[in-house]
This record gives sequence, structure tokens and C-alpha cells, in this order.
Amino acid sequence: MLWIEKYRPETFEDIRGQDAVVGMLKAFSADSLIPHLLISGRHGTGKSVAVECLAKELYGEFWKENMTVIQTGALFRGGKSYLENEEKFSHLYKKDASLINNFKYIVRWFASVKPLDAEFKLMVFDEAEALTFEAQQALRRMMERFSGTCRFIFITRTQSAIIPAIASRALPLFFRPLSDEIVLELMTAILAQENVPASAYNEEETELIAAAAQGDARKAILFCQMNCDSRIEGGFEEYLESETGNIARSVFRVLRKGDIEKAKSVIEILMLEYGLSGPEVLEELSRARKQEYNDPRITVALANADMMMRDAGNEYIQMDALLSSIVKEVFLVE
Repeated sequence: MLWIEKYRPETFEDIRGQDAVVGMLKAFSADSLIPHLLISGRHGTGKSVAVECLAKELYGEFWKENMTVIQTGALFRGGKSYLENEEKFSHLYKKDASLINNFKYIVRWFASVKPLDAEFKLMVFDEAEALTFEAQQALRRMMERFSGTCRFIFITRTQSAIIPAIASRALPLFFRPLSDEIVLELMTAILAQENVPASAYNEEETELIAAAAQGDARKAILFCQMNCDSRIEGGFEEYLESETGNIARSVFRVLRKGDIEKAKSVIEILMLEYGLSGPEVLEELSRARKQEYNDPRITVALANADMMMRDAGNEYIQMDALLSSIVKEVFLVE
């Protein structure tokens, strides 16, 4: 069994490094007064599990019945086929309707279902940055219509991707990246509970994992288990560098050849398969630049992309613009 599932937090007390946010959520649950929420933060910081803990505090044994989670990233990437194959939505799916109309109908249907032994239910949109403008406009209207019996919770890596009309109606909560010390404490506690012998790991590697995870507890725990299950040939530092860092470096190799379309595909791998947000991809590209392409023009292009991404919100459009800029201003003039 994967440790990230086995040691997934079950209560607020199990969530580490987010004391201020968890304190607010505990106060909300104690009073049963929950506003609409806009929860942002990087991967592996406890956003989704905190919402689960909130539901458990509010509804007890009926927490699953009173909380509907829509994985908007998977929905808008998979399209109508996702709705057709997802058991939770297949009975509501309308084959002849468009994806956005299906989305609106499904949200309205779940929002209108009467809560079970409670005053209101929770409607959660995970990966909310994937919501299109039209979908967000529809949700804004539904937030007003169903506010008496439903609370809308948006979980996102990029708060700027949420339109002002929704952001102004929700309380913003930010989950900060966990410190290396907290990540190290988590791994040490898990290793002790798993009775992992000291010969299966060493402190240097564990500290390296904590640093490489960059505040992502889920990534750190996964790497830690992999390191213990099989000693990695060539050293764990080499293995860590072979993941997203190698992929980021390949982006520059492809761009040097002028193949923007292939570079876009590589960026999509980082965002869709590895789950990196736009700013996280920029961080990987920045590290790759320092190692192999220490060109100030790339630094400027990355800085501009970061600024535009935070202001404009559409990560994919800004990534496309970044790749075009690097090819035009750097590699085509070499």
C-alpha cells in the first residue's frame, strides 16, 4: 500500500504546517457557519484533505453523502467521455448536450439535492484553475441561487485563475508550502511507524528528499517509500534529478531545434501527468536554465511569463507565449 494513502490525514490534528488555516476551518465547523471558500496553494500542502476533514467535522458519518467533489481538471481535459465513464456522473450525462451544458446541469442537480441531516452541503471543485470562463460565470450565478443549502469550495493551485465575481464571494485561504523541517519530521515519523531498518535509508538521503520536494509532503513521502523499497542505482540525488528536472531540460533542447509544438507537448506532460502548476513549471525551467542555458534573455522571458501568468490567469496561453518568445528571441538569433 502506498504510504501517501496509508498516512493520509484523517483529522485536522493530522495536518501539519498549516496551523492558521486549520484553526479557521475548525472554528467554522464548530459553529457550523461555513462561507464559500477559495482555497489555494501548491501540491501536497493539505488543501483537499483539509476539506475532507471539514466535512467529517460537520457531518460525521454522513460526510460523503453531504459533499460532492468534481475533479474539474479531469472533466475539462477528458470532456464528455469523462462524464460518460465516471460512475458518479454517468446517470446524469446527456449525450446530445455540450460539455458546458452537461457541467451546468450536473452542478445544478447536485446543488439542489437536499442535505442529509444538515442545513447545507458542500460542493467542491478540485483543480478549479481548469474551469473555463463560461463555467465560472455559471457557477457564480449558482452560488447565489443555492447559497441557502449549498456551500461552494474552490481548490486551486492558482488563485488568479478564478474570476473576480467568484473570488469576491468566497473567503480566500492559502496553504503555504511546508518547510523542509516539517517534511523531514513527517518522513521520520512514517519510517518509525513502518519499522524501516536504518540500513534501508540514511539521513542525508532523507534530507535531500525533503529539499527536493519543495514543500510537497505527498511527493516527499512517495520518494521516501521508493527509496526504501529499492535502493536506487547511481544514488538518490541522481534519481531525483531524472524526474521533472530532466523533462524541463528537454524543453530547451527541443526549443533549440525550433520545434515549438513538441515543446508544448513536453510542457503538457509536466502539467498534466506530473501535476505541476504553471508557476511550478516556470521554477523547473528556471533551474534547468541555470544548469545548461544561462542566458539573460531566457531569464527575462521567464520573468515576463510569471508576471503575465499571475495577472492573466490562463497558464496554457502564457506557456505557449513563453515558448514562442524563447525561440524567437534566443535560439533563432544564435
